[in-house]
Amino acid sequence: MKKKWGFWIVGILLGCAILEAVVWFHYKDRLLVDLEPAGNTDWDYSVPLTANLQSWVHKGDLLLVNTSYAIRPEGVKKDIVVLADHDELNSGFVLLDRDMSLSRQVAERFQEMTSAAATEGVHSFLISSGYRDLDKQDELFQEKGADYALPAGHSEHNIGLSLDIGSSLTRMEQAPEGDWLEKNAWKYGFILRYPKDKVDITGIQYEPWHFRYVGLPHSAIMYKKNLVLEQYLQLLREKKEMSFSLNNHDYNIRYYPIASEANIYVPRQGSYVISGDNMQGIIVTASN
Repeated sequence: MKKKWGFWIVGILLGCAILEAVVWFHYKDRLLVDLEPAGNTDWDYSVPLTANLQSWVHKGDLLLVNTSYAIRPEGVKKDIVVLADHDELNSGFVLLDRDMSLSRQVAERFQEMTSAAATEGVHSFLISSGYRDLDKQDELFQEKGADYALPAGHSEHNIGLSLDIGSSLTRMEQAPEGDWLEKNAWKYGFILRYPKDKVDITGIQYEPWHFRYVGLPHSAIMYKKNLVLEQYLQLLREKKEMSFSLNNHDYNIRYYPIASEANIYVPRQGSYVISGDNMQGIIVTASN
């Protein structure tokens, strides 16, 4: 009789474990279930963009900056602030350098993200690097060499959209902070810029600490499709238009290669964001 009860208990425990695993994987999938084709396909793109189109190619949150494409002056974020000078932007994590700067927009999203992590018991974040001007980048390149740094203008740190995030507990690849960010950073517009399995595409070794802000819905699409920025921009060039629903918002993304487009239009209603790719095109992201 005791043996039968033992088998029943083992069976119940095993069943609970399987059910828990199924629920967990279901929940994990539901994190992205809202990323579906948008219900609203009637986007009224009827307002022409009258600004200098060439200038738009080289500014925005989706710029590709690497060894082949350098940042232009207009691409540097205009809202760069020294984080230590703004108490509302530097709580909940450690700054390794009191002179560290970053885009205010990115700093606000980062603080929102770390606050969410803290509610799950993950709270030992630090920032080791943020925005660098060209002089600082050149100094770093001269000091460290090409194996460690990129030439001035070719580093994402020269935009103001990227930051190196660490943990005060241990190395980032082993820290709960690193694990949490890999799974959740996309919800706040961030991507792990140089993942382990994309070295042949990015040309940069795995950097579990380097995160880049691209904004929603782009971070969600890249996360779901396992794309790095190079691949995502290529996808936009091929598709020309994509529509998704995320968190009860409809998004429409349109790519315009300026060499072949006489006019670029933005929506008459709703909000939109414009970004260049730093190569040959402009991306209009509309939402409602």
